[in-house]
Amino acid sequence: MMASFSNGTRRHPRSRGRTWSRTGPDRATLGIIGVICAVAGFFVLGIVLGPVAIVCGWLAMGRSWAGSRPVPALVALVLGAIDTLLAIIWLASATGSGYGVF
Repeated sequence: MMASFSNGTRRHPRSRGRTWSRTGPDRATLGIIGVICAVAGFFVLGIVLGPVAIVCGWLAMGRSWAGSRPVPALVALVLGAIDTLLAIIWLASATGSGYGVF
């Protein structure tokens, strides 16, 4: 009777060791998606695609600075940051130049 209340590993033998789901995109795919978003952000919607590239690059790096970094993830992170910074500068200059002029 007491055996039915225990947390045995017969039903799910690998459930304790797995901490994340394998249903999402892998790191290489996230790095490539981040690079594509960063390059496209230089031409259209940089304020949106830049942060998307940063997030994809960060997730592709495994959410850590330690260890080996894949090249597409690092490129996505750097280009996304440049893209976001340029979009913010462009928005600030577009709103500040015509203040007080009819």
